[in-house]
Amino acid sequence: MATDSIHTDPNKDSLDAIMPALYEELYKIASGFMRHERGAHTLQPTALVHEAYMRLMTQHHLDFSNRSQVLGVAAKMMRRILLNHEEKRQAEKRGGDFTRVSLSDSSEPVSEEQTVQLIHVDEVLRRLSAVDSRQGDIAELRIFGGLTTEESAEYLGVSTTTAHRDWVTARLWLTRELGRS
Repeated sequence: MATDSIHTDPNKDSLDAIMPALYEELYKIASGFMRHERGAHTLQPTALVHEAYMRLMTQHHLDFSNRSQVLGVAAKMMRRILLNHEEKRQAEKRGGDFTRVSLSDSSEPVSEEQTVQLIHVDEVLRRLSAVDSRQGDIAELRIFGGLTTEESAEYLGVSTTTAHRDWVTARLWLTRELGRS
């Protein structure tokens, strides 16, 4: 008698085990992203979390017991998902309404003058990462992931003081460079 063996992916099992505990935090990160999106955006925070979850399942070298690592990777994935979505939308409709983000530390709503286009931030962030990869990582986690200084420090394996110093420097650099564009 042949038996069907069911092969389970230990990576997916680990993610499934921690997902209920992380879902609320991932939803807050996604909501933070979406707060800076245009009003008629077709993605919602729940869809963004689910898309990030699907991508997390494919990560074979991620330690799912490390909460900060999972949040950091998910934040990077959410940024990429939104950028891909924006690039596709812009390809379909040249010009028009751009997605905007803020460099502010505050979770309070910001005025239109305090925001910059997502596409421009991505371009400048790539340049910053080429100059100083850790500052680029901190900026990405703070701006796009909504992670705190402490969470960013834990994710990157640096002290909170170093993460804070890198964030202040990165924010100044980004502000200067975005002012030039």
